[in-house]
This record gives sequence, C-alpha cells and structure tokens, in this order.
Amino acid sequence: MIETTNFPLSTYTLQAYGGWENVKEKVKEVKLDGLEFIADPDNLPDDIPLSLVAGYHMTFYVDWLDFWRQNDAALMHKFDSWETVNEVYRGTKPEDLLRHFREDLALGIRLKAPYMVFHVSDVSLEEGYTYRWLHTDREVLDGAIEFINILLDGVEPTFDFLVENQWWPGFTFTDPEKTEYLLSHINYPRVGIMLDTGHLMNTNWRIKSQRDGIKYILDTIEKHGELAKSICGLHFHQSVSGAYCRKSVGKLPEDFPLPYNNEFGRNYGHILQIDRHRPWTDPDCVRIIDRVEPKYLTHELSSGPRRSQLGAIRRQLGTIRRGRENK
Repeated sequence: MIETTNFPLSTYTLQAYGGWENVKEKVKEVKLDGLEFIADPDNLPDDIPLSLVAGYHMTFYVDWLDFWRQNDAALMHKFDSWETVNEVYRGTKPEDLLRHFREDLALGIRLKAPYMVFHVSDVSLEEGYTYRWLHTDREVLDGAIEFINILLDGVEPTFDFLVENQWWPGFTFTDPEKTEYLLSHINYPRVGIMLDTGHLMNTNWRIKSQRDGIKYILDTIEKHGELAKSICGLHFHQSVSGAYCRKSVGKLPEDFPLPYNNEFGRNYGHILQIDRHRPWTDPDCVRIIDRVEPKYLTHELSSGPRRSQLGAIRRQLGTIRRGRENK
C-alpha cells in the first residue's frame, strides 16, 4: 500500500514549508511514502523531486459541463459576461478546457505518477447553496465519459486512472448501476475508483457521528458487490456535517450573487462547512481500510499552516494504529 497526503504543487506552498528538503523531512517524519500532488499551473516549482511523487490529483473545475457543452444561456446566467467566463476557464471554447487538462495530464506523466485522480461531478455556485440541481447524474456522467475518452485517447497506460466520488451530480458512489455505467464506458485499461470517505458521508445528512459514517461507508461498499474490487484507493478523512446542511442548505444568501470572485470566496467557505476533511478519531475507521485493502491510501486532510496539517496527519495515523491494536 502506497501511503500519501495531499500537497499543492505550488511555489507558495513550497515556500511555506521552507523548500523541498524540509518537505522531505516532514514526509519521512510521519512515515509516508510520498505526496499526492495537485498542480497550480501558474506557480509551478522548477525542481520537483520525483522521489516525492506518489500520486497526482488532476486539475478540476467544479462547474464545467455547461462550458463544455457551450450552453451560452447558462454561462451568462452564472457569469454575466464572457470576460468572466474567460477569466474562470482561461478560454471561451471547449478546446481550451481540453488543452488545460492535456497539459495537466502531461505533467502527471512527466512526474511518473503511479495514479491520477479525476473528479466526476458538476455544481454551480448557486447549486452549492440550494441543492436544486441543473443536471442529472446521467448527464454529468455522459459528459465526463466523453471528455475523459477524448483526453485519454492514445495515452499509454502507465498509470491508474481513478475516478473520485463527490456528493454533487455525477459520480457519488451511492448507486451501483451508475458506478458500473461510468467505469464500463471509460476506454482505458487501468480505470478504477478513488473512494473519498468524507465525500461519501456528505451524501447522507442522517449521519450524526463518525461511527454512523463508518457503518454507512461499509454498507455502501457492500451494496456495490463485485464493483467494490474497482476501489484502488482511499481519500481518507471524515465529514460529519449533516446538522450544518439541514440548517444552511436549500436557500440562497439574501444578497446573492455578489461579483463572481467575491461570491466564489463566500461559497468556498460554505462548502468547507459541508466537506470538512477532518482526521478520523474513531479507531473503528480501520475497518474501512481493511475492507477495501487499497493500493493507495491518501490522508486527504484540510490544508493550513504546516503544523496543523502535520498534526492532523499524526492524529489520523494514531487513530489507525489504535484500531489495529484493538483488533
């Protein structure tokens, strides 16, 4: 099992850690095998050590399907102007989106990442508040399948391509039929699932504790039967946010929308209350790892000052250790 944590591949993050040697020291300190990188294409460091590359999370746009389909009316409703569309997507045409992902894919290949993670979901800022979806799961799945197959056409299968579940329209890992549909329509021999445990918990507002979440995750895995063998990796964290969702989801802020960048910042704060990326503290969480037996285990915990993320990693590792001792 390759064990990692998430790390933004950015000059800013690298500076916060004091350079690559300090990063290597911290990875060694918590006894991980390396890092799962996600790249900031505008601020890439020049000297990325291949010894730290244990996985790669591809770039993503949370709201992309209407841009890919060139639904002009929807884009103007969301962004007001083509200037804002161009700012958000760094282009105005579907081929611009494809170019960004091809450049990102090329970087992951150059870094010799053993796996790459791809989000299969779509949600606008407005939907993030209201949960009144503009697109069905099937519409998002079909768009993602089309996009992925173009992206991977002719690419040598040197890495595992892992689709990640969200709680928004698309791939949620709550419906085995939809899971099978997604996996069976991607034309790539090394396709699998990166199961995000916190995202799965976000699909069930009845969860009131980590213990509830563990049961729900295990039950959902069992519901998938043989498809569960496609789970190659875990993004491991917990998110008990049902109380917040019941209180806050379903309505727009009174002054919605603010100018796009301001609204994005406010919405991001709201999403962080839903998707908490907190370390497991219930030792029973080890049952998830033992059930899946993942090839890759990523401690995907909230980023922040260096000490707080390292502290969260240590806390989760300690929880797993206690779970092993209790068996």
